[in-house]
Amino acid sequence: MPLPPLPESAIDIGAFAADWRAAVSLSGDALVRSGAAKPGYAGEMIRMIENFGPYVVIAPGLALAHARPGPEVIANGLSVVTLSEPVRFGHAHNDPVRVVLGLAIAESGAHLAAVAAVANIFNDSSAIGQIAEATSAAEVQQIMGVIPS
Repeated sequence: MPLPPLPESAIDIGAFAADWRAAVSLSGDALVRSGAAKPGYAGEMIRMIENFGPYVVIAPGLALAHARPGPEVIANGLSVVTLSEPVRFGHAHNDPVRVVLGLAIAESGAHLAAVAAVANIFNDSSAIGQIAEATSAAEVQQIMGVIPS
């Protein structure tokens, strides 16, 4: 599965979040702006972390927030939020987080493939720092290997 769409409207550079819940909410807001999710999707992502812990912090400085496919998802989509100040999710090894990705997948069968496609970008360990330091949406799209729409 290729990466879900990542339009400029789904990228938020240098945002401030008081805590991990606010950071996840920002990623949900970006998915809403892009048309991939409804406003309630951020709450679904937050509930997943509250229920299962900070498993979304998949690498040092990087969180991949997501929830199961459901009525809050309109279409497959990806968001990227870079934080002006890192936040802690409570992960033993990968906190604090500087980059929050939001992932919305409409079909349950495609969920794991989408997570794997996103994770493959970060096989290059420098990608997280590059995204965290990016100054434009176009730069984030380039690092992520996404053709702007």
